[in-house]
Amino acid sequence: MNAHYALAIDIGGTFTDLVLHDPATGRFAAHKELTTPQAPELGVLAGIRQLLGREGVSPSAITRVVHATTLLTNALIERRGAATGLLTTAGFRDILEIGHERKYEIYDLFLPLPAPLVRRAHRLEAEERIGPQGQVEIALDEASVIAAADRLVEMGIASLAIGFLHAYANPAHEQRAAALIGARHPDLHLSLSSEVSPQIREYDRLSTTVANAYVKPLAVTYLDRLARDIAALGIAAPLFLMLSNGGLTHVDEAKRVPVRLLESGPAAGALAAAVLGGRSSARDMLAFDMGG
Repeated sequence: MNAHYALAIDIGGTFTDLVLHDPATGRFAAHKELTTPQAPELGVLAGIRQLLGREGVSPSAITRVVHATTLLTNALIERRGAATGLLTTAGFRDILEIGHERKYEIYDLFLPLPAPLVRRAHRLEAEERIGPQGQVEIALDEASVIAAADRLVEMGIASLAIGFLHAYANPAHEQRAAALIGARHPDLHLSLSSEVSPQIREYDRLSTTVANAYVKPLAVTYLDRLARDIAALGIAAPLFLMLSNGGLTHVDEAKRVPVRLLESGPAAGALAAAVLGGRSSARDMLAFDMGG
């Protein structure tokens, strides 16, 4: 009977950790490699070679690969994302700065506010309007969509968030705008609010979609290279990514909606601690996860 193994990978700012698991015996084998920040997949590949070689496991015996990372988290916190634009409904250009009008210090009149991920010059409008029940109030002006996209590309944006009012109730205008822009600018990364966060409340939906657009080029480039290089090692297993909620998603879905991976690394650590704690005989358990 051929052995089957699961391979888990976590990339932090300093170390890349790999764990090999044999479900038949319950045995775990671990390896730690220095993270390679400029090309994180290189540290992963070096670690895989070291771990499999040490354990005498063939790459073809790997039947599952699961990956958690804080790469996108760090890119967002450190403001190292792509040049991002926002196309939204006419009159809603400043929603990212207006927000909820809530303050964490309600009596501080000079409270510093974080700068939006998209500068105002890169936030443009399209003539259109969907009502809260999904009815079309104002038809999509396709010329305004094309003009805005052309202007944003000229300004150097690499990723575009499309967030129209009430798109959760009717995504037709967003989908049409994406089709027009995609045909004209095929290299531009697109994120639609009706796909990223199809829920009521425009600020929550738009800010989430903008965050997705901000890290998407990095996520797509990195995950494409990682999947390619893992396959080149002879590992034919599918690649899954840990979500912020502790679930898993396929690499293709992770590239489409990378914002769902922002708490991937911390979620993986907490989930593993809970599982291992449940298997132990200890009554109480304290888990400590330190990055950096």
